[in-house]
Amino acid sequence: MPMQQLVSIIMPAYKAAKTISDSIESVLAQTYQNFELIVIDDCSPDNTRDIVNQYVSLDNRVKLISKENNQGVAAARNTGLDIVTGDYVAFLDSDDKWDTKKLEKQIQVFKNQDVDVIFSSYYRFNSTGIKNLVSVPLAVDYSQLLKGNCIGNLTAIYKFDRFSSVRQKKIGHEDYLFWLEIFSNSPAVKGIGIQEPLAFYRVSEDGSNVSANKLEAAKWTWNIYRKHLNIGLTKSIFYFICYAMKAVTKRV
Repeated sequence: MPMQQLVSIIMPAYKAAKTISDSIESVLAQTYQNFELIVIDDCSPDNTRDIVNQYVSLDNRVKLISKENNQGVAAARNTGLDIVTGDYVAFLDSDDKWDTKKLEKQIQVFKNQDVDVIFSSYYRFNSTGIKNLVSVPLAVDYSQLLKGNCIGNLTAIYKFDRFSSVRQKKIGHEDYLFWLEIFSNSPAVKGIGIQEPLAFYRVSEDGSNVSANKLEAAKWTWNIYRKHLNIGLTKSIFYFICYAMKAVTKRV
């Protein structure tokens, strides 16, 4: 039998002692087993590292990188990207989870179709249960992605060799700019959205600071259009309106 292609999974972690076991367990439970899980501890003050080291001692696919200084989630993911060895790269934060067949179903699409990035629908949840389903389009390209980020970072997997130089920037919405930069590559990047929800995104327990977070996210998105992509004012306003409409429906 041909050797299965390796998936590198990057998991940034900071003060994640309460949730990281569930996240790691959801990776270890994958039906597709040829992966490496790289956990980057961003100088956590709690016992996050101790918990991860327990998994490191039990499974050689789990690796821990401990940063000496807290630098934020973008830098943590980049640390992982600098050392991955897989054919594909996927992201999972230390408070989110995957469906057990997430990788299997995505690798099957890679085998059957000419595609660069695969993402999926996902659930938003907390300790009280599932809050809602976030659906995704069947496919996406750069122009569509400018109208709002339909790629849940925890659901995405991509061919690393084609985009090995792309890194995340510490700007807020670092994952959105990351996917925009990937899809801006030539020749045209092909992205497919699996309609089945394959991941679980953890949201605030009490809904605190939701309005403030939305305002902050809106500022970050506007800065991506104007400062990082240098899009003109008229087009930026158009894309921002599209983004705002999608942001509302995502939380319904």
